[in-house]
Amino acid sequence: MASLLEDPVLIRPFRGHTAAVTGVAFNADGAGLATCSLDRFLMVWKLKTRCRAYRFVGHVEAVTSVEFSPDGQLLASSSQDRTVRLWVPCIHGESSVLKGHTASVRSVSFSHDGCSLVSASNDKSIKIWSVCSQRLLFTLFQHTHWVLCAKFSPDGRIIASCSEDKSVKIWDTRNKTCINSFSDYEGFVNFVDFNPSGTCIVSAGSNHTVKLWDIRINKLLQHFKVHRAGVNCVSFHPSGNYLITASTDGTLKILDLLEERLIYTLHGHKGPVLSVAFSKGGEKFASGGADAQVLLWKTNFDSFDYKEVLKHNFRRTHIDEPPHLLDIYPRSPHLHDEKLQSVEVDPTYDVTDMQTPDPPVIEIRTSSSFSTLIFGMAARSPCILSSLRLNKPGYLPLLVYHVFQPLHHLVHPPLDLLQDDNVYLG
Repeated sequence: MASLLEDPVLIRPFRGHTAAVTGVAFNADGAGLATCSLDRFLMVWKLKTRCRAYRFVGHVEAVTSVEFSPDGQLLASSSQDRTVRLWVPCIHGESSVLKGHTASVRSVSFSHDGCSLVSASNDKSIKIWSVCSQRLLFTLFQHTHWVLCAKFSPDGRIIASCSEDKSVKIWDTRNKTCINSFSDYEGFVNFVDFNPSGTCIVSAGSNHTVKLWDIRINKLLQHFKVHRAGVNCVSFHPSGNYLITASTDGTLKILDLLEERLIYTLHGHKGPVLSVAFSKGGEKFASGGADAQVLLWKTNFDSFDYKEVLKHNFRRTHIDEPPHLLDIYPRSPHLHDEKLQSVEVDPTYDVTDMQTPDPPVIEIRTSSSFSTLIFGMAARSPCILSSLRLNKPGYLPLLVYHVFQPLHHLVHPPLDLLQDDNVYLG
């Protein structure tokens, strides 16, 4: 746990990708981190002692997003090769490919029960897939330009999507229709997501803005313009009280949503920051940049009130008076612009150990030469197991593909890893 009066701290950088890092995602216990890159590879980093990295080879073009299933037993990735791929994060490189999109797939995300996937594509469509049967369930059409991101609500009943047509759309998954649309004529939205309670969505804009909408009353609640370039990604702290943003201006910023304040500006990447994500417990977050680096950070939100941070750093920061503190639904959203100052955290000066050697990289390849393991995942996934028990119409057992090739694909494999034939990295 972070000590009292401690700013967010860079734990360490990870260098394993050779091109821009487009996605970062923690597993359920925060001990594993998955990243993806324009270099076509997916990597899983073990963050505990004896840190190691595992490079998964399978996509033939740039990988655009990655996410762990809620139970950590599967990884989903999307790619410019027009596919979504499901991986079992183990040393055998088991994976299967979901085909259906006719252009680059920009994002993929699990439902919170782990039973479904939603993908967004440059073919202007959103597709919903069954994880259990690995088949397409249905497709949503209404965007008129590339769809950049799509996410399930926490209860799985609705989907939010954003597009270069400058709209954010809300979809009902039961009747498969668009039930609402928010337009931003100042620019298009790069990223969209739900807050942990599912009552609000946040959008990250090419016009440097971050907007928070209450979808129950269709109202814009907060409007931040604290970056000097487009915002590429955002992530909610599990409490829902904080939001971290990643921007092309090369910075990360942490916003306090209760007080409607910018509290931190974080430096570290050399160039645009493309992705960011909190761990499930909120004690860490990771960011990925165009500099091919992954930065792992420690937060301070679990140990004290941020007001103590401001008091402690009074000489380093000045923040304007918060508007609408007692107004749950502001009558007119207050624009928080980039003139706001914040506590600056620059690892160049604040972190003593920037020379930690990178972990050894173990390369794991998938293959078209494999056998089918019918019930391979059933015992590890409640969603899949319930489908098999109930024998739901139209549902097939999950087909997990097991690589037959010997483990000579592994580069300097550690002995303790190979002693277990069923090592999962999630």
